[in-house]
Amino acid sequence: MAVLTYREALNRAMTEEMEKDPNIFLMGEEVGHYEGAYKVSQGMLAKFGERRVIDTPISENGFAGVGIGAAMVGLRPIIEFMTWNFSLVAIDQIINSAAKMNYMSAGQFPIPIVFRGAGGAGGRLAAQHSQSFESWYAHIPGLKVLAPYTPSDAYGLLKTSIRDNNPTIFIESEVLYGSKGEVPEGEFLIPMGKSDIKREGTQLTIISWSRALMYVLPAAEKLAKEGISVEVLDLRSIRPLDEEGILASVRKTNKALIVEEGWNVAGFGAQVAYLIQKEAFDYLDSPIERITQEDVPMPYAANLEKSSLPSEEKIIKKVREMIK
Repeated sequence: MAVLTYREALNRAMTEEMEKDPNIFLMGEEVGHYEGAYKVSQGMLAKFGERRVIDTPISENGFAGVGIGAAMVGLRPIIEFMTWNFSLVAIDQIINSAAKMNYMSAGQFPIPIVFRGAGGAGGRLAAQHSQSFESWYAHIPGLKVLAPYTPSDAYGLLKTSIRDNNPTIFIESEVLYGSKGEVPEGEFLIPMGKSDIKREGTQLTIISWSRALMYVLPAAEKLAKEGISVEVLDLRSIRPLDEEGILASVRKTNKALIVEEGWNVAGFGAQVAYLIQKEAFDYLDSPIERITQEDVPMPYAANLEKSSLPSEEKIIKKVREMIK
C-alpha cells in the first residue's frame, strides 16, 4: 500500500478524474504555474495545459461565478480557494447561485462543481486566516460539505465529489497537507454521508472531524493507558451526515463528547448534540459535552493560538470528568 501525503492524495484524485473526463478543469489563484499555494496541483499544468489548469486573478467572486456558469453548461469545474477564508468574497455566488440553481430551475441545471481549499488554523496566521467555516456552509440546503482527515479519505472523497452532480464544499485543513498515510493502490471511492470509526472503544464516544482528530486520537491513546476506552468517530462528511453511525456508537458507549476546531456558538457540534439527545436520549449516562475553539478571533501569538484551540490536555481532562 502506498504512503502518500495529504496533498499527494488530493493531487492523485484530481489527476485521475481529469484523465477520465475532459470536461473537468481546475481553476483558482496560483493553481497553474505556481502549482498551488500548498502545491496540491503540482505537475497538473504540465500534464493538462492552460485550458484545463487555469490561473486566475485575485477575484474569488469572479472565478467562483465563472465556475458556476461553466457547470451550468455541462463542464465539471474544480474551484480552488487559496484558503476558505477568501471564500467569504464569493459567498454570494456559492450560496445564492451554486446551492440554489438546481432547485430554482426545477432540475434543469445541475451544478457539478467542487469548491476546495485550505481551512482552519495554520500556525500563526491570525484572525482573518484561521477560521473553520464548515458550520456556515452546512447550514445551506443544496450544498454538500466534506472535511476529510486522512490522505486515504481525502482521495476517496474528492473523487466522489468530482463525480457528484451537486455543488460540494471540500475543506482541507491547512496543517494536514504534509501529513502522511496509507492510501490503497488502485481507484476507490468513499461515499458521502458515511462516517468512519478511527478507533474502537466502549466507554465514551468522541465525535470529531478534520484537524481536531490530531488531538483526539493521541488523547484516546493516552486515556487507554489509564484504562479508559474511548471510541473515536470521524464524521468526514458534515452534510450529508451519517446519523445512524453517530447513534450506533453513542448507543454502545452511552457517553458523547464532540470536538471541533470551529467556534462553539452555532457550531456544527450543536447539531450533532441535538441529534443525539433527540434520538438516543435514553441511552445517555451523562450530558453531551463539547470542546471547541475559544469564542474569540484567533490570536496571532503562538501561545494564545494554542490555548484557543482544542488540545489533547483539554480532551483528556473532559473525558476524565465524564467517566467519573
